[in-house]
Order: sequence, then C-alpha cells, then structure tokens
Amino acid sequence: MFTPSQQDVRRFFCQTWRRQREGLPLDPMQAKAAPWLVQHPEYDGDLADEAAALEAVYTVEEGRTNPFLHLSMHLSLVEQVDIDQPRGIRQAFEALRDRLGSAHDAHHQMMECLGEMVWASQRSGLPPDGQAYLDCVLRRSRG
Repeated sequence: MFTPSQQDVRRFFCQTWRRQREGLPLDPMQAKAAPWLVQHPEYDGDLADEAAALEAVYTVEEGRTNPFLHLSMHLSLVEQVDIDQPRGIRQAFEALRDRLGSAHDAHHQMMECLGEMVWASQRSGLPPDGQAYLDCVLRRSRG
C-alpha cells in the first residue's frame, strides 16, 4: 500500500499543476487529478510555489480550506468511483451527478458524506462504515 507523506501529496499536486500549465505530458494519476485543479483556480497561488506549499500550515482558525486536502478528496472520490468501492458508490455518484448536473457538485456533496464517515469512525473508535457513507450519498442523490 502506498502511503504518501504530506510533502509527497503537496509535491504531486504542485508538479501536476505545473506540468499541466506547461502542456507537458501527465502520468495516469496526474491525468486524473488535473481536471480538479482546473476546476479550482482559487488554488493556483498555493500550487504555483512548491517550496511555500511544503511549508504552509492550514488551521481551522484561519477559516481557509486546505487546498491539498480538498484536491486529495477529489482524487480519492475519482478512485472510489473508478473501482466502485464501496460497492455501489459508482451508481450513487452517477445518480447524484445527474441530479445536480455536475460531477464537481456531486463530489462536494460526497465529501460531506465522507467527512461524516471519518468523523464517526474517529469518535467511535470503530473502522469507517462504508455502508453508512454509501447510504449518505444515496440519500443526497434522491434529493
């Protein structure tokens, strides 16, 4: 299993952003990440300076979203849908996307569900509940 460090993740997104901007070839994982970088131009400043990105600290008190966490969640959702894990997430995503008219908006709704699942797991000390996560996405897909 690949477990990248915080610096690895930040380098990955900064390098993907740079390669995309320069029109350079992207590896398969970068190609999955690149569309989400385009949809978040508000992160361009964070991605443009890799050295600063490696040093940046994002706290709740700042009231600012951690762009690397947000982009990582998009990439995680792409992977979940690609492999349909948890089973049924692809169909739930497609229904949510169709209802909202946007994969991006669907991802943001799914992030709420993913966050709830992680919070519940941390609070209870139990493993993440994939079925509860799937059920949350399904509820949102029905409006």
